Amino acid sequence: MKILKRYRSSIICLIILIIMYLVNREIGRVAIEGTIENIWELVKLVPPVFVLLGLMDVWVPKEKMIKYMGESSNFIGILLAFIMGAFAAGPLYAAFPVGAMLLRKGASIKNVMIFTGTWAACKVPMLLIEVSLLGAKFTIVRLVVEMIGIILVAEIISRVINDEDRNLIYENAKNL
Repeated sequence: MKILKRYRSSIICLIILIIMYLVNREIGRVAIEGTIENIWELVKLVPPVFVLLGLMDVWVPKEKMIKYMGESSNFIGILLAFIMGAFAAGPLYAAFPVGAMLLRKGASIKNVMIFTGTWAACKVPMLLIEVSLLGAKFTIVRLVVEMIGIILVAEIISRVINDEDRNLIYENAKNL
């Protein structure tokens, strides 16, 4: 019963795929092929991410993480979060295990939110393509506005979260 509850979403999606296939074989086939492609992409991406997480977990002492990205890190923490997010590789869903590891190591919620926001919107390869297609002026303006927005949202959310929710977030990160 616990397994059914844990994988409820996956089971529901599988049932939907089967129903789609039974109702319209062509649409169902395309949906199943797309699902298999996405799962294969995950299978290729997840192991390297977890190897890197394991190495970072061992190589970066918790005290250093607290010092440079913890609650009192201020500008240095924000800068490190931006750099880590900007030079990250892979799709956004790979950022969440990294964010959980950062929380386990003592990074502030604000800095983890800045890291994931930067990963989503300000990656260096994306910026290079944007400059070539839309121009440097547009890219710089968008990047500055995006960075300000990411910092503001992270700051607001970090101030709005009460201690109980903050502790729950850190506890959930430890349990992953």
